[in-house]
Amino acid sequence: MTAPAHRMPATPLEPSLSLLGTTALLFEAPGPLALATQQKIWALAEAAQHWPEVDEAVPDMNNLMLAFAAPPPSLAALHALQARLVQAWHATEPLPLAGRVIELPVVYGGPGGPHLADVVAHTGLSIDEVVERHSAPLYPVYALGSHPGYCYLGGMDERIATPRRATPIVNLPGGSVSIGGVQTGVSASAGPSGWNTIGSTHMVFFDPQQNPPAVLRPGDSVRFRVQEIVR
Repeated sequence: MTAPAHRMPATPLEPSLSLLGTTALLFEAPGPLALATQQKIWALAEAAQHWPEVDEAVPDMNNLMLAFAAPPPSLAALHALQARLVQAWHATEPLPLAGRVIELPVVYGGPGGPHLADVVAHTGLSIDEVVERHSAPLYPVYALGSHPGYCYLGGMDERIATPRRATPIVNLPGGSVSIGGVQTGVSASAGPSGWNTIGSTHMVFFDPQQNPPAVLRPGDSVRFRVQEIVR
C-alpha cells in the first residue's frame, strides 16, 4: 500500500470506512444497532468473502472487518474496494439466518449475580421486575467476539439498561450473565469484564474438541429461563 486511505466518516445514511493498519479495512454500518442492520452485515460478509481482494470477512456488532488478501491492495485498488463496499451495502438485502433457539437456565442474584442490586438501584425497578424484563425477550445472536464462544446479543429491554462499571472485574467466572449499557451477554470463559453481573448459568459455550468449537452462531437466539432468584 503506497499511501494511507482517507477515512470515510459515516452520515445518517452512509457507512464509515477506515484502515486497520495495512492489513484490513473496517466497515461500520450507519444508524443505531438493530437486527435488520445486523442481517445486512451478515449478507455483506457472505458476499465480500468471495471478492479477490479479501482473505477473510469477519462480521461484528454493526461492523464488518475485511482482511486483505496478500499482497495488500494499492491505493487505487483500495479506493475501488471502498466504493464497492458502499455500493454493495446499499444494494444488499437483510439476510435472515434460521438459527436455533438455545434456552439458558439462569440463577439471578446471589454469589453468581453480585451486581443485581446495582442494576436495581440504577433503574429504580424491583429485583423481580429486572429479572422479568431480562428473561422475557428472545435474544438474537448478532456476532461472536471478545473471547472464544462469547456472543453479542440484541433485543434487551432498554428499561434495564445500566452503564458499565467504573472499575472492571478482573476475573469474572465463565457463565456470568451481565448487562453493559443496552446489551446483555454471557461470559464464555473466565476473564475481566466491566459489565454488571446479574446471574449465572452452567452452559459451556466453547469446547475446542468440538466442531465447531463455539456452541452459538450468528442467527441463533437465546432465551434466559429463570431457574432461581437469590435475594
